[in-house]
Amino acid sequence: MNHITGIDHIGVRVRDLSRARAFYERLGFTFLIGPIGPEPVAVMEHPCGVNINFILNASPSAGFENMLMDKPEKYAGYTHIALRVNDIEATQAFLSDQGITITEGPIVFPTGASLFIRDQDNNVLEFHESLHS
Repeated sequence: MNHITGIDHIGVRVRDLSRARAFYERLGFTFLIGPIGPEPVAVMEHPCGVNINFILNASPSAGFENMLMDKPEKYAGYTHIALRVNDIEATQAFLSDQGITITEGPIVFPTGASLFIRDQDNNVLEFHESLHS
């Protein structure tokens, strides 16, 4: 289908808006609106145009284990968000300065290099520097 022009937003289920907002603000995202709607959701956006919708209905009684990444049985579903960066070493230094734990990487691939972190609810974020940007 050639009507698709890009990704509009990413939906991420979180437990607590204030904690999610604080974490993603450290990555440069700006709070736009929320909670709104029946789910409800809140919206943040990065200056590069990446838009995240936080779905604010995660069960407070569920553990902090990521069902798609941390269980031995591999369930189908989206496992992470990959954000493009222009300098993986500078990204690594920034995350370290922010006190954000790098859970994996940097890993060098034929297409570039990546490193991974977890947000406040254990959702995985990848930062990828492409060789072909």
